[in-house]
Amino acid sequence: MIQWWQILLLTLYSAYQICDELTIVSSAGSPVFAGFITGLVMGDLTTGLFIGGSLQLFVLGVGTFGGASRIDATSGAVLATAFSVSQGIETDLAITTIAVPVAALLTYFDVLGRMTTTFFAHRIDAAIERFDYKGIERNYLLGAVPWALSRALPVFFALAFGGEFVQGVVNLVKEYQWVADGLTLAGRMLPGLGFAILLRYLPVKRNLHYLAMGFGLTAMLTVLYSYVTGLGGAVAGLIGTLPADVAEKIGFANNFKGLSMIGISIVGIFLAVVHFKNSQKVAVAAPSTPSESGEIEDDEF
Repeated sequence: MIQWWQILLLTLYSAYQICDELTIVSSAGSPVFAGFITGLVMGDLTTGLFIGGSLQLFVLGVGTFGGASRIDATSGAVLATAFSVSQGIETDLAITTIAVPVAALLTYFDVLGRMTTTFFAHRIDAAIERFDYKGIERNYLLGAVPWALSRALPVFFALAFGGEFVQGVVNLVKEYQWVADGLTLAGRMLPGLGFAILLRYLPVKRNLHYLAMGFGLTAMLTVLYSYVTGLGGAVAGLIGTLPADVAEKIGFANNFKGLSMIGISIVGIFLAVVHFKNSQKVAVAAPSTPSESGEIEDDEF
């Protein structure tokens, strides 16, 4: 059972996250952040991060260019995490039966939010003609209200009244095990699908060597990290048998645990610096060859 204060906090967060995504852009409107906040409110941070991270990877290659709307994976992460924790639904099943359908459905609320803000846009135009700065400022701030309600109201009603319906759907799915297994498999495939969408629109063919390098370095550092972890565990066990003052002076137990990510970060910084220096040497010009089908060229970002 979801408590009233949990519903209130998640509703307020849902209202804020879309405004943050459109203005401040502090990543508070991302699915992984939504999973983190919802997991924190519901008391199960692991479930929240797993669902939020899965949906983050799912929409990794999806953007809102121009006035286009995309699926609302953030609200999907909120509802999937809340119902998964409160009703004991498996995370993979919650993603496919709750998060993805909700994310797709709330696309229409996104369109509704965009339409209603035009009312305040016209009021701002009128205030500009009158040189009414206070009116411009006031209507600009009021324009955030439809955006906030487009997320807050669906999340509130779903959390307040949708628990029995969600549980009924999940129970119906579980009666047919093959359906549940298929949905679970689909949920596990969503991050891979997100990566595929991202690679489809990036200029991969022209930078295939970078992709191969990143894959190779990650694979090598993962293997290296496994050996370093074993070495660190062995040394920690050895130090544990020593007197406390001697062990503290050595301080060797946890020195290797961050090696993998540090190595990848260093390589990434190196490649970024190389790219930056090369871009300073070459004048910006339109490509002389036709772009790859469906790819976004560098000068289009």
